Amino acid sequence: MTSWGALYYAFPVLLGPITADTGWSATAAVGAFSLGAIVSALAGVVVGRLIDRHGPRPVMTAGSVVGVLGLVGVACAPTLPWFYLAWAVAGVGQAATFYPPAFAAITGWFGADRLRPLTTVTLVAGFASTVFAPLTALLVDHLTWRVSYLVLALVLAVVTVPLHAVFLRVPWTPTAPPSDAPADAARSVIRSGRFVALASVLALAGFGLYAATINLVGLLVSRGASLGLASVGLGLIGAGQVGGRLVFSAIARRTGPGARVGVIAGVGGLLVVAVGVLPGPLWLVIAVAVLAGACRGMHTLLQASVVADRWGTASFGRVNGWFTAPTTVAVALAPAGGVLVAEVVGGFPLGFVVLGVLAVLAGLVAFRA
Repeated sequence: MTSWGALYYAFPVLLGPITADTGWSATAAVGAFSLGAIVSALAGVVVGRLIDRHGPRPVMTAGSVVGVLGLVGVACAPTLPWFYLAWAVAGVGQAATFYPPAFAAITGWFGADRLRPLTTVTLVAGFASTVFAPLTALLVDHLTWRVSYLVLALVLAVVTVPLHAVFLRVPWTPTAPPSDAPADAARSVIRSGRFVALASVLALAGFGLYAATINLVGLLVSRGASLGLASVGLGLIGAGQVGGRLVFSAIARRTGPGARVGVIAGVGGLLVVAVGVLPGPLWLVIAVAVLAGACRGMHTLLQASVVADRWGTASFGRVNGWFTAPTTVAVALAPAGGVLVAEVVGGFPLGFVVLGVLAVLAGLVAFRA
């Protein structure tokens, strides 16, 4: 929850103050944030292999330290290039502290009993925006955006470094294969058409759902909401994610991986379209956005469970690292992509319609594949 809150959800709230203070365009600033997430996707492949071999404790502890250094760099960046470099460092921290390493740890520890702990950790982390969006808005009301990020870096250091270092001591059995057979099996999975299709579908759906929900602040402000109310709306998306994850296990028991992806992506896309076309009142727009957030929350559990459900747990860190990389890139492009789509089509309302249609198309492809 703290890693997601400090390294991800604080940025949409601080974007306006950042651009107002520095004179950088919103597109340029969001580009730096997206670069961090792209670095996270690329580094995630390496992180998965390291967890397979060494376990989550050293990898996630080091990732927390790197994340703290990245946020300090963001806060102190004197120029836009330094801002980009700092977010690239923060992206390495994201790769070792966000969902994929946690999913690899839980899958390695719990095996066939993984769904309940996977749901539990995503339920807790689902409150990241609920806690950190209003908290960040409160900080920037009294401090500059730079000092706000320094406070968040301190919170990240105090909470995540000792928790990872002290409590991730459960014995770990390395999954690095002594022979080439498991490695060849993993390579065969990664290169299969169904693996590529499912990874692509989750990436497209993830882009549509994340680009919409992360830009909810922009949509609400464009409709007359204050920054404070818009931040609360973004925070409630987290509550929606938690609700979605609570019902995910019931859906998982009744559907196969492909149908599960299709239903969640399709329904989520339709809800995003509804957010775009509803003229008001604001409470109704926020309520529908919270339901879309529920589908986004279930999308995270799809990332956590589909690989093991379909291909087993052998070399899970490596296989899942490749599987989640396209989605991580899509999510990385989502903040800037959502803004760009809105600019091209003439505003956030129509932009939400386009993003929702993308998620619906992804759901239809999932059914076909």
